[in-house]
Amino acid sequence: MTAALSADLVRERLAAIVGAKHVLADAHTIEPYLKEPRGLYLGATPCVVEPKTTAEVAAVLAFANEAGLKIVPQGGNTGLVGGQIPSGAGDEIVLSLRRMDAIREVDPISDTMTVEAGVTLLRAQEAAEAVDRLFPLSLAAEGSCTIGGNVSTNAGGTQVIAYGNTRALVLGVEVALADGRVMNLLGKLRKDNTGYDLKQLFIGSEGTLGVVTAAVLEMAPRPKGFGTAMVAVADPAGAVALLESGKKTFGKSLTGFELMPRFGLDLVVKHLPGARDPLADRYDWYVLVEVSATEEEGVGEELEAWLGAGMEDGVVLDAVIAGSLDQRAQLWRLREAMSEVQGLEGGSIKHDVSAPIASVPEVIAEGIRVAEAFIPGIRPVPFGHLGDGNIHFNFTQPIDADKAAYLDQWDALNEKVHAVVLAHGGSVSAEHGIGALKRHLLAEVKDPVALEVMRAVKSALDPKGTLNPGKVL
Repeated sequence: MTAALSADLVRERLAAIVGAKHVLADAHTIEPYLKEPRGLYLGATPCVVEPKTTAEVAAVLAFANEAGLKIVPQGGNTGLVGGQIPSGAGDEIVLSLRRMDAIREVDPISDTMTVEAGVTLLRAQEAAEAVDRLFPLSLAAEGSCTIGGNVSTNAGGTQVIAYGNTRALVLGVEVALADGRVMNLLGKLRKDNTGYDLKQLFIGSEGTLGVVTAAVLEMAPRPKGFGTAMVAVADPAGAVALLESGKKTFGKSLTGFELMPRFGLDLVVKHLPGARDPLADRYDWYVLVEVSATEEEGVGEELEAWLGAGMEDGVVLDAVIAGSLDQRAQLWRLREAMSEVQGLEGGSIKHDVSAPIASVPEVIAEGIRVAEAFIPGIRPVPFGHLGDGNIHFNFTQPIDADKAAYLDQWDALNEKVHAVVLAHGGSVSAEHGIGALKRHLLAEVKDPVALEVMRAVKSALDPKGTLNPGKVL
């Protein structure tokens, strides 16, 4: 806290804005707000404040900015780079937006809906489905992550290949600035050339430039039919060839294309209750392919014909097509569980990287080589969104290795893998953001002029450094 304000006085002032029961200070109550899913960051705070309205958010920020306090915005606390966690100093207030959970409007004619920051992604999807539309952002954490967090991190997910990431799905935002002013950019327009597109500043800014309180989201026609298949391929190069064929055949109807290694599938089958190998034989690499259509009939036959042609060409080694929605869900569960089960096998050093799609096979091969040379016995688990070049290049510890000693090599292994990625024109952060985890990397990977511009924008919008200190910049 500042020299002028004690923690008790700060809580009293915040309670006057949001109500006493929405200023949380009990150690047991606030504990879930102070640690992130991987356990890499554990913070401290004098309190968690839970506003209900945009006006309350603005008032909290105005007070904090004037008093010299620091604010850490938080949504569903599912972020993986520590961007939503306060430091351990205990002087940063957590601003939880979970109570801002109103769906303000659903407009199927305009194919838009306006939702507040605390609405979970799953609720947004359900609101779209209720009017026979689709909100296509899809993440494993969709039951708990929030729209505000999705917007602030520019979340990606499994359907970017067809619909783009969050940035492509947001038409407008409402933002509370560091000094308490509110900028209303909640337009539904797809064409608006009235100056700078300011909403883009806040999408992906991780709460460092302003607090997103609401967003206008773009909906799409809801698919009625799905063709979903688990496909065995020889290697990532074969997967890229299959992707190229799939795009030519299905165009934007190709909505999922997820790469998975044999070892990753083994972990899912081993640790996930009820999971089983989708094919009778074992293969080194798999792709989960999904094609969506506005009609219920015909998509399965088209998928089968395409896979048959792939077998004739030698690209497809084997495949199974889901025969029901339940079987489709089972195939997707194999992919969605691939991240969580790694923790049950010991320490896992993780990378969220991207590369030009044509370079992904080389990035994977070279990355595995440098990792195995650095840590003999390491077990690679490169998987993820091949359709947009985003690979979660994770590495499970060697069998019988000491977990703590292995995880101590996180930064050193990151450096080696990131060098491979950058050499191929890739990015060290594809969809998880920068947060605290990758903040030190920006000076190494960002164009110096671009970094200067980023700092200038931060200084202009948050000159006192009120918002999310120690994150991104």
